Amino acid sequence: MGDYPIKQSRSPTELTDQIFGPATKHEELQDEIYCQIMRQMTTNSNRMSVDRGWQLMWMCTGLFPPGPRLRAHAQRFLESRPRDPLATGCLRRFQAFSSKEPRTLPPHQAEVEAIQQNSTQIFYKVHFPNDTDALVEVSSTITNRELRHSIAAQLSLSSAEGYGLYMKVTQKMMGLDEDKYFFDSLRQPPDVNKKGKKVKEASQSNVPLLVIYRRKLWFNVIPGKDLIADLTFHYPQEVPKYLRGYHTCTKEDMFNLGGLLFRVAVDSDRSQFVMIPRMLNELVPVDKVQMMQPEEWKKNIISSYNKQSGMTVQEAKIAFLRVISNWPNFGCSFFDVKQTCEPGYPNTLWFTVSKKGVSLIDPKTKELQVMHPFNRITDYSSTGNIFQMTIRTLVKGINFVCATPQAGTIEDLVKSYVRMYEEQKMISRPKNNMFP
Repeated sequence: MGDYPIKQSRSPTELTDQIFGPATKHEELQDEIYCQIMRQMTTNSNRMSVDRGWQLMWMCTGLFPPGPRLRAHAQRFLESRPRDPLATGCLRRFQAFSSKEPRTLPPHQAEVEAIQQNSTQIFYKVHFPNDTDALVEVSSTITNRELRHSIAAQLSLSSAEGYGLYMKVTQKMMGLDEDKYFFDSLRQPPDVNKKGKKVKEASQSNVPLLVIYRRKLWFNVIPGKDLIADLTFHYPQEVPKYLRGYHTCTKEDMFNLGGLLFRVAVDSDRSQFVMIPRMLNELVPVDKVQMMQPEEWKKNIISSYNKQSGMTVQEAKIAFLRVISNWPNFGCSFFDVKQTCEPGYPNTLWFTVSKKGVSLIDPKTKELQVMHPFNRITDYSSTGNIFQMTIRTLVKGINFVCATPQAGTIEDLVKSYVRMYEEQKMISRPKNNMFP
């Protein structure tokens, strides 16, 4: 609170970690924190010290409530100071914990910086697949599920269902657990170095971290039904999969889609025809570029482009989605994995997760090796770079193990689809109190 000098300069987040860190891990220390803050604000004539005390109280009431024996005293303390701007807000915050679990980690840097500016509003930048972003208002106790719905409302999406929040640290992206508090999730980024050592909490503010909101579960996706969703999520998420060669398609498909992608890139600027041979990696699946000479690609893409004359860029994006939405791998999430447990499969596979289940595909031939519906997957988990699942058969369970840096992402995605189907069963199950 500034009453006594400290020997070495420390960042505000380091100080709040030291103050609140032990109490988030040990419940018996939580009342002690409240008592210390209230004691140091009582009969304190130093206005700066009192202001900092209120800032600490505001952060404290966003982490955990006072215990039953202290609650009445803490409430009287806050109610007796109506002139202090933060008192009413602090009272509301700790009363809200009557129906919530306490936080598990100290305040996030965004919370600390906000209250240092005497702002009780916190805004966090969220990124979207179409390379746009938005500042979204968050609270200390907002869960990832609540934030998912809040962002959907802010974007005017027709529904929040099927979307997910992700955290990207360096090149690793992990889904945020829907049941956890948003800021607790951000204080626990995934391991980012190759040796598997966790990033120390004190240095986490130096790690580049992005929060990304994207389509996660691909069900009830009908191109043209929700234009905001199509343009912000579906189109920018599906184009890279097409260009990486994940789909099986005909030459005619590629000419047609190449024309649409070219229109998205240049709109109606026909002077850019000359650039098509240099743009093939942006127009044609990477494994098909060598099928024909660049000039041959150019001729056919221009022919398709001309047939689509009068189409706007937005219409071209929707037309692209309408074509690929009829393909079996539309909306699939692809992961490159290595396996040695099944001798009948190639060592390197595409592990795909979709609304139908989990599939294994030979990346060289694009032939489906096997597809397991979610109701046949009895167990699944990830540890480090290893993902394993158990498949139920008529005779016994089959265990499949594979290695991929995205093992945690696969587990999270399978878990989300399984949960979705379980929730749908609960909704559709007839209610009958006599026969539960």
